Amino acid sequence: MAAVADRVFSGVQPTGNLHLGNYLGAIKRFVALQESHECIYCVVDLHAITVWQDPVELKRHIREVTAAFIACGIDPKAHIVFNQSQVSGHAELAWIFNCVARMGWLNRMTQFKEKAGKDRENVSVGLFAYPDLMAADILLYRATHVPVGEDQKQHLELTRDIAQKFNTDFAASIAEHGHADGYFPLTEPLIAGPATRVMSLRDGAKKMSKSDPSDFSRINLTDDRDTIASKVRKAKTDPEPLPTEEEGLKTRPEADNLVGIFAALSDRTKADVLADYGNAQFSAFKAALVDLAVEKLGPIGAEMQRLMAEPAAIDAILIDGADRARVIADQTIAEVKDIVGLVRG
Repeated sequence: MAAVADRVFSGVQPTGNLHLGNYLGAIKRFVALQESHECIYCVVDLHAITVWQDPVELKRHIREVTAAFIACGIDPKAHIVFNQSQVSGHAELAWIFNCVARMGWLNRMTQFKEKAGKDRENVSVGLFAYPDLMAADILLYRATHVPVGEDQKQHLELTRDIAQKFNTDFAASIAEHGHADGYFPLTEPLIAGPATRVMSLRDGAKKMSKSDPSDFSRINLTDDRDTIASKVRKAKTDPEPLPTEEEGLKTRPEADNLVGIFAALSDRTKADVLADYGNAQFSAFKAALVDLAVEKLGPIGAEMQRLMAEPAAIDAILIDGADRARVIADQTIAEVKDIVGLVRG
């Protein structure tokens, strides 16, 4: 059986403080893809526990990501929204992929090196092996496309390597079970938009992050309108007016970041924004960006607060989504077990 055409899978970790970077780099694109693809969006809570999480906070963060999905415009009835740990196929397929992937592949993962730092001997095995789980997340649904940021592109390449090796290692069995063109698709990345990598409002050379000690480095999705306005006004800039051409942004990281944010929030290109604001002082540009950010993000924060006040309703969405995801996942796991040669009832 061929993979479903144009099926999108993606996930967001529930580690707290979703911010503008998460919205522009991921969730906003998730919403747009609903119009053209069958979409499965997952709160990847098993990924979150590769480092220790407070159990009470983890539950709250799982619900917060779900609330963000809904508040931003994802339709959990037309598409599937669930949390990863409710579908056991993710863990089952990850183990099979642990036996397909090579140690050398995982050793090359730059994000593990960054997260582990110099203390690699003391990090969890899960942190080292989680790219295999990420591959399982995607291939469990035989997804054809994944919207990813630049920092996740290497992991998607690993997913493709795992799919290819599985298809090659088990080619004869795959054919015997009626899958003439291989079993797993070679999933394609969807990397697009003017702000796929949103930088800190305090330092244009650093990615916007929830771990930054300064709350003014990011706009949180739960920030109210006044807080959003204050953070934009205080964002770091330089003394020169905005350039008239994109080339002029290359040596000005803070200007480039703010123009990129404006472009992404307004669904325009950086060139379009500079056509309107080139030669303008930052005071005028920031005033326009404040109005735009408040208009786009203010309602999201308000709706998230409303949804978070009803945790039972959020849980019902996750349970329904998990039930629907499990139908697809169980079929994949059954077929993979048959291909590998495992006996099942």
